[in-house]
Amino acid sequence: MTSDKARELFAALDLDGDGTLTREEVITALRTKGPSLAAAGVLPFWGLGDADASSALFDTADQNGDTVLTLEEFAAVVDRRFGWR
Repeated sequence: MTSDKARELFAALDLDGDGTLTREEVITALRTKGPSLAAAGVLPFWGLGDADASSALFDTADQNGDTVLTLEEFAAVVDRRFGWR
């Protein structure tokens, strides 16, 4: 089950609104929106990282290796990592 926080963060990172996240979207969105998302409580401040950390998060979440993240793949990692589930 996906937490509301994971769903909200996924939507914020989905820059083109297509329902999936690419590596570039994750890196760009966390770089540009990360601080305001953290300030709003959507993302833990300690969850902010550089491009390498964002890329590593993407790789961890991309379970099937298709280079895009679905909400389910994304939530499985962030819910566990951020203690949301």
